[in-house]
Amino acid sequence: MPKIEVNEEVFYTLADRRFHSRDDFEEALSCAKAELDEDSDKQLPPEDRVLKIELNDTNRPDLWGTAGCARQLRLYGGGQRPEYPFFSGPGNRKKARETVLVEAGVQGVRPFLAGFIASGKAISDAALRDMIQTQEKLAGNFGRKRRTISMGLYRIGVIQWPITYKAVDPDSVSFVPLQWDVPLTLREILKQHPKGKEYAFIQEHEPLHPLLTDAAGKILSYPPIINSADLGAVQVGDTDLFVEITGTDMPSVLLAASIMSCDLADQGYRIDPVDVKYPYDTPFGRTVTTPYYFQEPVFCSSARIARFLGEPLGLQDCIAALARMGVKAEPARAPERGETNASEGVRIYPPEYRNDFLHAADVVEDVMIGRGLTSFTPQRPRDFTIGRLSPITAFSRKVKELFVGMGYQEMIYNYLGSRKDLVDNMRGDGSRIIRIANPMTEHYEYLRDSVLASLLMSESVSGHSSYPHRIFEIGKVAYRCPHEPYGVRTRQYLGFLAADKEATFNTAAGQLQGLFYYISRDYEAEESEDPRFIPGRSASIRYKREPIGVFGELHPETLENWGLTVPCIAGEIDLDALLV
Repeated sequence: MPKIEVNEEVFYTLADRRFHSRDDFEEALSCAKAELDEDSDKQLPPEDRVLKIELNDTNRPDLWGTAGCARQLRLYGGGQRPEYPFFSGPGNRKKARETVLVEAGVQGVRPFLAGFIASGKAISDAALRDMIQTQEKLAGNFGRKRRTISMGLYRIGVIQWPITYKAVDPDSVSFVPLQWDVPLTLREILKQHPKGKEYAFIQEHEPLHPLLTDAAGKILSYPPIINSADLGAVQVGDTDLFVEITGTDMPSVLLAASIMSCDLADQGYRIDPVDVKYPYDTPFGRTVTTPYYFQEPVFCSSARIARFLGEPLGLQDCIAALARMGVKAEPARAPERGETNASEGVRIYPPEYRNDFLHAADVVEDVMIGRGLTSFTPQRPRDFTIGRLSPITAFSRKVKELFVGMGYQEMIYNYLGSRKDLVDNMRGDGSRIIRIANPMTEHYEYLRDSVLASLLMSESVSGHSSYPHRIFEIGKVAYRCPHEPYGVRTRQYLGFLAADKEATFNTAAGQLQGLFYYISRDYEAEESEDPRFIPGRSASIRYKREPIGVFGELHPETLENWGLTVPCIAGEIDLDALLV
């Protein structure tokens, strides 16, 4: 979970309140789903004290900075909802102070940009530290290690407008990057500079790389890698900044710009919009004046709120609770999913710095937090029930005991993974795999459609252990299925893997025969063309004439993708299908 360090004096000033005990502070932080990780050192002067706060909601990147977290506490305590008049939106374009020209070459590289100008006061040391922290948290966590979004800060006084965002040959341009003293080409930056080596994976295989230059040809930065040591070296005492965000997903780019502009506005900076002019179409047009408000209103019925929270709430109570979360709401009537008639409820308009209202349930959550968890009357359960294992759980436990008896060790894995692990390393085409709509990191971006990738991940780091290796897991997988109401099918799978120089197709076949004997099921084996396995040394498993699994010797290319040098047999079975 994200952790932030905030200057105590600045935080209390922005929150418009002080906390006299740790308990009071932690209670207040609950409205932001946060907790105090470490209190400040009271031996230090007030202006040097630092609080460490852990945020437990990865859907609220607006809380990952001093101003954003303090804003939530201020609103929850009854503070006035701030207004941000500098935002443009559909049919409401503000006058821009400056312009950024986007060239066509970046469309296939890193196509989107947003920016604004912050001015009006000198930057203090605490403010600069917080800007850099927010920049890194947004780009690292929300921006998937700068792949989706990255952010740069620049000194206005040395920039000649307009700025140009273009794509260049990485060997054709050189400049002095931050924390360096000699010019390097873009390709040399990726190989020599610490930041270049850290983020080289984003650009190193691309023929063209993005670059930001001003009207005089001076380089601002090489996004998303590093700023220049000239225009990109922001210092304490600077009074005018240009803030830009580049990325591959336009809503994420716009949201990051919105968060940063609102944070700086709350700290007393004047925000001036910037025109970003594209030579190609974007989801929001060819000229986008940023910061830009793009969020859509969301309706939630009173019936849904009552059903989720366990007691009916008046519309005005809901609106007041949402106001404490910084959300503007109004009474409304609209049909919800599955309904034909209009329902009474509330329509909310997300704040400029939030884009986490994906469903009416998200509205209910804010109503619940805004009203206060302790305000709900505790109730004892009214129904007496006796729990029992579901058929699939009881069956899975029996299969687990059998595999342990055959010398296998049970493993437990996450159900989320990366495309590289779940598709590329498994020689798949990705046709069945399901991507999460708002992943926070590329390592947990997809729902797994097979157990085998998880087992191979363990085997790839087990080369130091003596052979043979025998591991298995029983767990959930999910994959696309047009016959399901939502297009997704979730099943309980058994996956097993054995690594040994003597492991062959016959070894796997013998173990499966033992398994099916003890679970009293008959099966048939047919030749398989699964690309994960060696042709002619693998078979599909059929139960009642339906395919339910596969087993065999893993393909050498599959093993190579995982860095394995020992032959492996593996297989997986749909256990739900065996209960039919």
